[in-house]
Amino acid sequence: MPGLITMDDLTNEEIISILDDAETLLPIAKGDAYLPLLQGKILGNLFFEPSTRTRMSFETAMKRLGGNVVNLGDVKTSSVVKGETLFDTIQMVDGYTDIIAMRHPRQGAAQYACDSAKVPIMNGGDGAGHHPTQTMLDLFTIRQAHGRLDGLNVVLAGDLRYGRTVHSLSHALTRFGCKVIFASPESLRMPEEIINDLKAHGAEVTETTNLMEQINNADVIYMTRIQKERFPDEDEYAKVAGAYKLHARDLGGARENMIIMHPLPRVDEIHPSVDSTRHACYFEQAFNGVVARMSLMCWLLGVKVPETLPGGDGQ
Repeated sequence: MPGLITMDDLTNEEIISILDDAETLLPIAKGDAYLPLLQGKILGNLFFEPSTRTRMSFETAMKRLGGNVVNLGDVKTSSVVKGETLFDTIQMVDGYTDIIAMRHPRQGAAQYACDSAKVPIMNGGDGAGHHPTQTMLDLFTIRQAHGRLDGLNVVLAGDLRYGRTVHSLSHALTRFGCKVIFASPESLRMPEEIINDLKAHGAEVTETTNLMEQINNADVIYMTRIQKERFPDEDEYAKVAGAYKLHARDLGGARENMIIMHPLPRVDEIHPSVDSTRHACYFEQAFNGVVARMSLMCWLLGVKVPETLPGGDGQ
């Protein structure tokens, strides 16, 4: 069954179509209107790693569209602790649901689940691998702010080695002709295989350790958390913890419509002083997870989103 495991599962035309549908669904996501497109459908939330935004936005998305949700809950209270394999878990939940959202600490687990299931699997993050549903909400946020995706200067900063959000997003941005700047400590550089793949597809990629030099020419600054849980050695984490900290005082020369994004949670990489600036977009970005995932679930389940909402213009 088709799922969404990496951004390679979507063509550019499909991405734009899903984003267009998301824009139509915004009033539904905000609770201003009701359209039960997924009534009778059940989403299975399988989260083997902690999550706040991704899990809750999937659940909200399904309920806003009239569907229902079943959750794995705490892994410690499931049959996983008894030794149940991922394959067996997927087989069980496959029979209970119409679509599955899954997060797992092991890279490649989402593809394995997709190969094992009859219902669509949405990858909500597989270790340090990919996070395509986050990428879709990121693209939606960027397009809402700038009115387009093509030709933008986008700075991806922080933990680029382990950050699955930036792995997925970098591929998508370059497909739309964006110039991508990777700003990170040397030890947290974007993996070489990703850089080589981007360049092989004609992408314009720049690497730097100096984030501050990139601010004034950026259309988007995408900050990421240094992920302590991904480091095999705590001493290595200590060397890079707090490497980049963005303050409001750093934004004096920034472009008027530059936006600052973050997949959240943040630690100290974005100072609270940034929250009240016109550039802060990360809380809106988090909300957009609902509408982007609403649109994705409709697409994966073959449910057509009307071009206009009943009784309105869809905008």
